[in-house]
Amino acid sequence: MGMTDGWRLEPGGQIRGTLTLPGDKSISHRALLIAALAEGSSRLDGVLDSEDCRATARALAQLGAEIRETSPGNWLVEGRGLDGLQAPGAPLDLGNSGTAMRLLCGLLAARPFPTTLTGDASLSQRPMERVASPLREMGARIKTDSGRPPIRIDGGPLQGIAYDEPIASAQVKSALLLAGLQARGRTCLTEAVPSRDHTERMLPLFGADCEVDGARICIEGGQALHGADVTVPRDLSAAAFFIVGTLIAPDSELKLPSVGVNPRRDGVLQVLRQMGAGVDIDAVDPVGREPVADITVRSSALTGTDIGPDLIANAIDEFPVLCIAAACARGTTTLAGVGELRIKESDRVAAMAEGLSTLGVPVEVGDDSVRITGRPMGGGTIRSHRDHRIAMAFAVAALAASEPIVVEGVRWVATSFPGFSGLARQAGMRLHDA
Repeated sequence: MGMTDGWRLEPGGQIRGTLTLPGDKSISHRALLIAALAEGSSRLDGVLDSEDCRATARALAQLGAEIRETSPGNWLVEGRGLDGLQAPGAPLDLGNSGTAMRLLCGLLAARPFPTTLTGDASLSQRPMERVASPLREMGARIKTDSGRPPIRIDGGPLQGIAYDEPIASAQVKSALLLAGLQARGRTCLTEAVPSRDHTERMLPLFGADCEVDGARICIEGGQALHGADVTVPRDLSAAAFFIVGTLIAPDSELKLPSVGVNPRRDGVLQVLRQMGAGVDIDAVDPVGREPVADITVRSSALTGTDIGPDLIANAIDEFPVLCIAAACARGTTTLAGVGELRIKESDRVAAMAEGLSTLGVPVEVGDDSVRITGRPMGGGTIRSHRDHRIAMAFAVAALAASEPIVVEGVRWVATSFPGFSGLARQAGMRLHDA
């Protein structure tokens, strides 16, 4: 293990003060992509500085958009309009970013040139037919490698479709909306379960008419987008690590200003409140069309609970840190509907079960559920499985552990939250490079 690829966390500590979190990852990707499709300049404020978002920006620059960072988190995008995009001279390498890859499939399916999308070893294992298949129904010529990247797109004319989505996926929905914007006629999508709606909220900021009626979202083809100014709210998924850390650390209180609290994303707050968490949410003015709040959290005695599939769908990224909360709760917590987590950056269900077992916490894993029985945590060495959220979750666990925890494979944290270790130390976590 390299010098910088591990953390050692001394047990205990308390969390205090106010933390300013980075911008929301999902919204940052979409702001960059949609601004690149628009005609004219867009100013984007609060974009997350992460490897994933930089991969999106690089790909868009290869497609002919002019994108530059004017100061940390502030980007100026000179869009050329949809017809101004051009064939890239080489494959678009999207690193670890599943969001960028899936959304670009929708964006590029209608462009009159071929493109190849590639990624790192982890991204190359992720399923892509779920986005390729509905795009083919629209007339797209798109090939995967046995369902996985690399993806070859031979762009051309698309026809609007009506599509019933079998699996809740904001990425597939967003890809179809971006394709529908360029298709002949109207594209309507009906969601099986509501998924995060950042794309539908953002498109109207750039002048697109996107109709939302319950679970059905429709977009007319042929609409032009115009440059806009977008402020990105602070990331609730990033906040979740510090919220759980504060709950499980003794004598702790933390304020987190201007965090995005989109109702399709706030499952983590609902779950923690169900467990007895002391979390105050004070709404502030919306940012763009996204709801935002100041969050205050304090140490709390948590109680085990049953978490159903609907809540898990709205807390999919927060599952690892919710497992840590469950390990610190009195009694048993059951999380149902977790099958989708087996195909994220890692098999998150197996990775969390392995790590919690190392710390002495009983875990039972079913096909689609996990049962965690709260127990005082010991220490040990945890493997991240190249998954940023697994690494950060076990760093947080040290606040309630009795022995040191070493987390191996922490360089993957830079994909989503490069400033995590600095903020963790600032908040009061006893984190050292191993």
